[in-house]
Amino acid sequence: MTVSGAGSPEPRPAAPGANSVAVEQLRKEGNELFKCGDYQGALAAYTQALGLDATPQDQAILHRNRAACHLKLEDYDKAETEASKAIEKDGGDVKALYRRSQALEKLGRLDQAVLDLKRCVSLEPKNKVFQEALRNIGGQIQEKVRYMSSTDAKVEQMFQILLDPEEKGTEKKQKASQNLVVLAREDAGAEKIFRNNGVQLLQRLLDTGETDLMLAALRTLVGICSEHQSRTVATLSILGTRRVVSILGVENQAVSLAACHLLQVMFDALKEGVKKGFRGKEGAIIVDPARELKVLISNLLDLLTEVGVSGQGRDNALTLLIKAVPRKSPKDPNNSLTLWVIDQGLKKILEVGGSLQDPPGELTVTANSRMSASILLSKLFDDLKCDAERENFHRLCENYIKSWFEGHGLAGKLRAIQTVSCLLQGPCDAGNRALELSGVMESVIALCASEQEEEQLVAVESLIHAAGKAKRASFITANGVSLLKDLYKRSEKDSIRIRALVGLCKLGSAGGTDFSMKQFAEGSTLKLAKQCRKWLCNDQIDAGTRRWAVEGLAYLTFDADVKEEFVEDAAALKALFQLSRSEERSVLFAVASALVNCTNSYDFEEPDPKMVELAKYAKQHVPEQHPKDKPSFVRARVKKLLAAGVVSAMVCMVKTESPVLTNSCRELLSRVFLALVEEVEDRGTVVAQGGGRALIPLALEGTDVGQTKAAQALAKLTITSNPEMTFPGERIYEVVRPLVSLLHLNCSGLQNFEALMALTNLAGISERLRQKILKEKAVPMVEGYMFEEHEMIRRAATECMCNLAMSTEVQDLFEAQGNDRLKLLVLYSGEEDELLQRAAAGGLAMLTSMRPALCSRIPQVTTHWLEILQALLLSPNQELQHRGAVVVLNMVEASREIASTLMESEMMEILSVLAKGDQSPVSRAAAACLEKAVEYGLIQPNQDGE
Repeated sequence: MTVSGAGSPEPRPAAPGANSVAVEQLRKEGNELFKCGDYQGALAAYTQALGLDATPQDQAILHRNRAACHLKLEDYDKAETEASKAIEKDGGDVKALYRRSQALEKLGRLDQAVLDLKRCVSLEPKNKVFQEALRNIGGQIQEKVRYMSSTDAKVEQMFQILLDPEEKGTEKKQKASQNLVVLAREDAGAEKIFRNNGVQLLQRLLDTGETDLMLAALRTLVGICSEHQSRTVATLSILGTRRVVSILGVENQAVSLAACHLLQVMFDALKEGVKKGFRGKEGAIIVDPARELKVLISNLLDLLTEVGVSGQGRDNALTLLIKAVPRKSPKDPNNSLTLWVIDQGLKKILEVGGSLQDPPGELTVTANSRMSASILLSKLFDDLKCDAERENFHRLCENYIKSWFEGHGLAGKLRAIQTVSCLLQGPCDAGNRALELSGVMESVIALCASEQEEEQLVAVESLIHAAGKAKRASFITANGVSLLKDLYKRSEKDSIRIRALVGLCKLGSAGGTDFSMKQFAEGSTLKLAKQCRKWLCNDQIDAGTRRWAVEGLAYLTFDADVKEEFVEDAAALKALFQLSRSEERSVLFAVASALVNCTNSYDFEEPDPKMVELAKYAKQHVPEQHPKDKPSFVRARVKKLLAAGVVSAMVCMVKTESPVLTNSCRELLSRVFLALVEEVEDRGTVVAQGGGRALIPLALEGTDVGQTKAAQALAKLTITSNPEMTFPGERIYEVVRPLVSLLHLNCSGLQNFEALMALTNLAGISERLRQKILKEKAVPMVEGYMFEEHEMIRRAATECMCNLAMSTEVQDLFEAQGNDRLKLLVLYSGEEDELLQRAAAGGLAMLTSMRPALCSRIPQVTTHWLEILQALLLSPNQELQHRGAVVVLNMVEASREIASTLMESEMMEILSVLAKGDQSPVSRAAAACLEKAVEYGLIQPNQDGE
């Protein structure tokens, strides 16, 4: 008996009885699917067979076959489970034991894997596969023991150096801390530190208060907790959850960020569970990870409102809550964590959102704190599933705002209005309802006239946020424009004037891109934009105030005249890009919005001319496009933005690790990137400035629309540039998934076509890339598009399949019985579309070369096969001739019978003529065909020996 790899599922004679026959049939079906590489299909067949009341012996075989499938699918936990079930049914099942050992080895449980292998060797002492596997795993265990024993002394020595007061600030201490962090990155090293009382010693390092030692301790703890639930729970128990969370609030920014990273790793470990390492004792340590999660989140919520916590620490706490609390996918039905946070901590989040920056007695916040609070509130609101949950959210928000608005004097009203602004920037439905509370809007209007700058700022900002909401815009247009104009003209403070200007910009852009709906008089919008650009370029004004100038431009650039002037202003573009790189992260959305407007990368559908005529007849409003929004103007603007360095600025924006880079903001950046790569000649510039690398994260995370736009931009770059240079190193493998996503039916024909072209390029580079494409399940979708009516899509799919066919798995699909894949290639080789012919004939030439068995099936798939091959050889296109000649040569070499059929037809004359032609690949292939026919004795050489 020979065992190799995951093993192939094996049939066995069926016992009598209807169920046994059905079980046997399903097992055979599963075995065929397994051989074809359809492991999921095989799994389904074996599962169905198990449901038919199979005998214990049949159950053992089916379970071990399922284990083989899971090994192929790299799901080693399930492979172990299935193999164990087979062993329960039949303790001497050597294949099940071997498959379990393979799964255990992959899971890192070498001590258990070696026991199974020893059992295999005892059952089959002469089996060389088992003997070799046992030697290999024995070597791994010895290496692990050596490594673990050698690190014992090292760990102890490192801690001695770090905790020695005499070694303060020495190079020796620095090296020890670096070594400790490096050791913790490997699971075996992290376990060694953990078992050697490491967490308690790291606690002592944290207690020193020295920045370098605290950073070393936090980074080492990251290694200990990473992807390991039990060590995470034990670490929290030893250090104390409150202690760990409190480190977030320190003034030192580097320490706060390191603590943030540690807590993120802890969240991931608690939520995802153990993915590697010492799993045997997990169950004994962990009782309820959900409880640990809530304790951690509860402490973060408490930190939000603690006095003395740094603004950076508060921002980090909000960032962690944004990542940890809402569901990752709406398909997950459980939003209980969100509901719990709303009940326990909504008021605390609103307290941060309603904080005024730096007045005495207030919480310390940064320029980004309130925006982070808005994003968290928005994500919590979006995570609610029903009207009752949303109504509870509204009620809690309104009660909080009322509690400050009534009975706390002017300070309470300011906090209430600031909280309303926070809601308007986040869950705007809740903000709109808060605006309608009695006295709120009236207080906003009244405070705009205050002589105190702080009061004016709060009121004007809330007015600006309200102006963008449909329910209140008409009220403000009627009542607030005159007030904003008055503030803009009369205020002596730039901070007030710039905000008033943004309010006017919002109201002035209410018509969007509709040229016929302008709120202000001709030229007013351009004047507002000019003033915005002037403030933007004034580096004497702080970044927080200049941000508002960008907000204004984000609205005013709906106007094509403003776009044209803006892209001509090199100083303004430079200032915009510099600001996007600054610490003022809340400017990102406004920058992205302005760029979307300048590149016209928003969604726009050309109206149906008949509907336009009908609307005019009915005296309905018909949107009009500005003359300067025509494609030629847009292309010119894109060129100017590229010359100004827009790609470098956007690359920096994508790298931002801040909640402000929301999914909506990502979508805007994806839209701009797609506009920038529209023209082939611009793609080199985008690649050279790092645009290709920046597009990958945009294509993997964000809104569905944003991911699709980024994926399409990736496709365009992959088609026209060398993918290995555009996406160097491992990045090229990350491109595959976004490209495959464009093959789904909900994408447009253009997106399908570009994805197929890009995948064709990738599939031609290396086998590893082809394997990645196969793993993303692209083959069935590519096959589907080979039947597409649109000739360009059909051709691109055929070209892609031709390159994918270099993989043995795809060749197996063509060789499998009962499919028409080969027939389709033969028929396409006879199509009138020359490019489709070339792709199909190329695929046919390669498949018949790699799999000679296919040659004998070509005459069986269609009666026109001979005509098609003759037409290829007679084609005026030398490429088609060569591919046809290679197919014929492969068929002649594969079988004397096929060669005889070919030589009895007109094919011999065609080959004779081609063989006499000028020396070329075609003539050489034709001559080789004739030589083989002579060798078979089917034809005789003439007197000249030809």
